[in-house]
Amino acid sequence: MQKPKVTVIGSINMDMVTATSRIPGKGETLIGDGFNMVPGGKGANQAVAAAHLGADVNLIGRVGDDPFGDILREQLIKEGVIVTGVEPVTDESSGVATILLAEQDNRIMVTPGANNHVTPEYVARYRSIIKQSDIVLLQLEIPLQTIEYVTGYCNQEGIPVILNPAPAQLLSDSLLDMVTFVTPNETEALEITQNITGYEDKMIVTLGEAGVRYKLDQKEVIVPGFPVSPVDTTGAGDTFNGALAVALAKREEMEQAIRYANAAAALSVLHFGAQGGMPDAASVENFLLERKQAE
Repeated sequence: MQKPKVTVIGSINMDMVTATSRIPGKGETLIGDGFNMVPGGKGANQAVAAAHLGADVNLIGRVGDDPFGDILREQLIKEGVIVTGVEPVTDESSGVATILLAEQDNRIMVTPGANNHVTPEYVARYRSIIKQSDIVLLQLEIPLQTIEYVTGYCNQEGIPVILNPAPAQLLSDSLLDMVTFVTPNETEALEITQNITGYEDKMIVTLGEAGVRYKLDQKEVIVPGFPVSPVDTTGAGDTFNGALAVALAKREEMEQAIRYANAAAALSVLHFGAQGGMPDAASVENFLLERKQAE
């Protein structure tokens, strides 16, 4: 059976992760419990998640011409992602995410760096890769005009597009008209459009442990999540999106695809790091089988 072809266009970052007992208040200094540097960025994370699940994954993005850039590109190759479309930007730093882990949750600040150079002109150089895709996955850590360019091109070519609208910003009706599916969480769903009722049939809204909400034949459907005891929630949403892209690229029905993505996301939070806990296909299938037997 031919592997599904997933193209991810998005950010590549180095995550600087500090663990602490609680989030410091304004003007307060705390002593952290630990520090790690791990590869991240929503684009890279989602590409790794999809690659772990057995898809042929191309990532189109930029890194800096700094030591982080070399590390990030090499790590993507190690994780099975095709990096033909990942090039360094001269005299620019790689993207960095500063992450605080506390109280089984996270706070994240992203400094884009080279990610700002993922322009429409840059992406256009890789249209041959995009054209061969079964599905394209986007996020909002690269310039919005690039998102608009890619969705317009995919719309012309009949290629399905998943847009993960994070970090949230108001999106134009023309953009939302062109994407196939949008995967906000509950907060993002309220921030990305002033007329969500016009796009409810495209919304796949993640609800954390409660699962996912979407519309089918004008009726709301809730696909339950899989409650687990999290070690690190960083990257759970990215794992969900990568897994959803793989399942939909395989032409699975929506409810089945979401259940698969929910399982992958649940497994991902059991380990440290956005990419470190992303499961492979066998792990997800075994998890689903165990849960079905327990029902």
